Amino acid sequence: MVIAYLSLGSNKGDRIGYVQQAAATLGTFENVKIVRTSSFYETEPWNMAATSTWFVNAVIEIKTTLSPQDLLALCQRIETQLGRTRSGKNIYEDRTIDIDILFYGNEIIHEENLVIPHEFVHLRAFNLVPMLELNEDFVHPVLHKTITEMHEDLENPEMVFLYGTRVDM
Repeated sequence: MVIAYLSLGSNKGDRIGYVQQAAATLGTFENVKIVRTSSFYETEPWNMAATSTWFVNAVIEIKTTLSPQDLLALCQRIETQLGRTRSGKNIYEDRTIDIDILFYGNEIIHEENLVIPHEFVHLRAFNLVPMLELNEDFVHPVLHKTITEMHEDLENPEMVFLYGTRVDM
């Protein structure tokens, strides 16, 4: 079995419900075992219009026997089941659920439809903060930096609040 880390995020509809449903659905497959789940975080949209609704994000640690491609297919199937639609445009849009594979063991994969480690993980506080909770000493297999070091390197991180602690100004 391989340990993988998945990012779950929603900014459309019942944000917490979609993240919970995605995690619960992943856990129903015999070849996926959820080890731990981070807390939920409310996060400023990353690289999206300022008018977008904030996200609820979490990271889950899983053990799996699925190949990276099969894990991607499963994640995309769950996204579709939970109402995720894609415009076909290469832009970030509001979504019911987004499931990204951040890390798959220490593998480095560059395929047309799959890049692992996720190509932006080191730039996103909404990925790094929950990862700090789960495995702050995990070393990025390409950058050779820990989660803690990558978090400290963020120059202008988006805002990330433990869910329920953000106050609108």
